[in-house]
Amino acid sequence: MPSRSRRTAAALAALALTGTLAAGYTTGDKTSGASLRPAAAQSSPSGNDCWRPGTSGDEWDDWDAWGPGMGPGMMGRDGCSWGPGMMGGHYWQRGNGTRVTTLDQARQRADAFADRLGLRVGEVMQFSKNFYAELETPGGKLATEILVDPADGDTGIEYGPAMMWNTDYGMHGSGRTQTPISPDQSQERAQQWLRDRGSYLTVGEAEAFPGYYTLHTLRDGKINGMLSVNASTGAVWPHTWHGTYIATSEH
Repeated sequence: MPSRSRRTAAALAALALTGTLAAGYTTGDKTSGASLRPAAAQSSPSGNDCWRPGTSGDEWDDWDAWGPGMGPGMMGRDGCSWGPGMMGGHYWQRGNGTRVTTLDQARQRADAFADRLGLRVGEVMQFSKNFYAELETPGGKLATEILVDPADGDTGIEYGPAMMWNTDYGMHGSGRTQTPISPDQSQERAQQWLRDRGSYLTVGEAEAFPGYYTLHTLRDGKINGMLSVNASTGAVWPHTWHGTYIATSEH
């Protein structure tokens, strides 16, 4: 398996097996990210020390902060290896090795993945690190979010909120969505979260997924990135993995 695919499989599977809420963060107006790499976890899902003690969410993009088993090319180590087999084929689909360079190509990959879940593709966005797509139910309701790796077309449920908070399509899905927090309240919480970190970014309209909301972050009215707000707790999770926003394709 190419090293990039190893990293993709490791990233998605690691998040599937962990229940932590650790993620990177946005400081000021800067957003950092890396394609299909996970937020660092606090403990090992296998019971072994696959992460070094003290690793925090701030180190999610630092491979040196990870213990054995999660760096590039380290998929074969017993007890600290994860691959697509651990995902049950539900959260990840291997690409064909062809680079994905356009929104149309990304939509094709997203379509192939959505078909497996009985969903359809809505908005597709291109970032410098990956392609992002919203999946919808046949009735047009937002269902989940996915990423397409531009290097080889690997496609999977977006880690972070889509993996951990989605009550219908996530790892801890219950089919029951409690929403004490309204779309307007999620917008207020997201904006306050940015202010508390000294950011001059603003937030767009809240889009409701099962169990959480996702909002675009804006600079001077133009898309900069995105973050999500848990519909039950109000917790904020920035999408630090996209990189620089490039373009959007609607339906």
